[in-house]
Amino acid sequence: MKTGLIKAQILAVVFMLNLTVVIAQDWPQFLGPDRNGKTEQQGLLRDWPEGGPEVKWTVDVGIGFGGPAIKDGKVYLLDRDDEMGDILRCLDFLNGEELWRFEYEAPGSVSFPGSRTVPTVDGNYVYTCGPFGNLYCIDINTHKPVWNKNIWKDYGGGDVPKWAITQNPLIYGDLLILASQAPEAGVVAYDKATGAVKWKTPSLGPTGYVSPNVAKIHGEDHIVMVTASSGPRNGPKTGGKIIGLDPLSGTVLWEYDQWVCAIPVPGAVDAGENRVLVVGGYELGAVMIRVEKDSDGKYITTELFKTEEFGDQTKPPILYKDHFYAQYGTNNRRDGLACMNMSGEIMWKTKRDPGFNKGSMVMAEGLILATDGENSLYLIEPSPTGFKPVSSAEILAPVSENEEGAPTPGAGPVQNWAPIALANGNLLIRDQNRLICVQVAE
Repeated sequence: MKTGLIKAQILAVVFMLNLTVVIAQDWPQFLGPDRNGKTEQQGLLRDWPEGGPEVKWTVDVGIGFGGPAIKDGKVYLLDRDDEMGDILRCLDFLNGEELWRFEYEAPGSVSFPGSRTVPTVDGNYVYTCGPFGNLYCIDINTHKPVWNKNIWKDYGGGDVPKWAITQNPLIYGDLLILASQAPEAGVVAYDKATGAVKWKTPSLGPTGYVSPNVAKIHGEDHIVMVTASSGPRNGPKTGGKIIGLDPLSGTVLWEYDQWVCAIPVPGAVDAGENRVLVVGGYELGAVMIRVEKDSDGKYITTELFKTEEFGDQTKPPILYKDHFYAQYGTNNRRDGLACMNMSGEIMWKTKRDPGFNKGSMVMAEGLILATDGENSLYLIEPSPTGFKPVSSAEILAPVSENEEGAPTPGAGPVQNWAPIALANGNLLIRDQNRLICVQVAE
């Protein structure tokens, strides 16, 4: 009897250990488990065959820039049909088969049309925010909405911003936090179970495209938000803001008001030791600030450096061993993959050889997997001494059908600018008409 009990206990422990591994390898939100582009994935394949790692499956999707989330063997993607509205699709991670979908009407189109955000999966619910501000909480078991809001119209928003609403929902405890950036609200926190508004800030500044992130400041979590600067297109601009909020009340704890970026997209990066790095595109570079706490408990921000030689137009950099890695491709700049140290010193840039332009990167096992925004996938050893590719393959080239109906290489960039996702050894990459699953680990 005791032997049987011991065996049962051992099996239970083994099961829990395996379950923990699976959970650790999920990619349940924008930029992964910790919202920083990093994962505990092990066993990356370093020597790729000539044709690149195996493409396990491909699924047709609509145009757009929204990436996938992965949880418990299922893939969640907010797709879009501009004539109808938004489409939450749930796919089998093993083979790409669509398991279910939830659609709602939200017709319309903007510049660079299509979807643009990543779902967030938490417990039995998946949260999505569409380009016209429609926020939904969907039950993953019934496939029906639990609650929904509009983070733009609910707070006095009129016409949506030029490139629409680009909010990747952030879970913090029992809260779901997004930046409305409408006239009557800057950042809003909802009860994630009911949709009740728990707190909201006043407008924090002009509308941008940044999702809130969390940074550790003096041992406490702060919600960090970045707002746009304002002013004439080709004239002087009033500084935008980097703002720290109390996550439980929305109280503004600190702000820095000299971030001159009219179209901010990447969220803030927790750089450690009470430092925050913010980057932008459009040749506006990067700024590092430190948040100090005085004897009265008040927070003070200090600019540590500002540079135009490092940035990223669409995604925050990856931080690894006191160095930042980002793709600095903008409308007028092609600096490629770039590396910068904690003091703002630029260590190297690939420029156009090879070129990296608005691609996506994730880090696992001390290596970076990166798309270049066009045709290629890279495995890179991050190093301050120079660009060190481990493997690369042109597996993302656009395809079309020839007269026999067989796929042939197409022409032109595919704009795979969507955030990529890595779980259970497989990398998901989305371009303008496909979601591709690539095996990159054993």
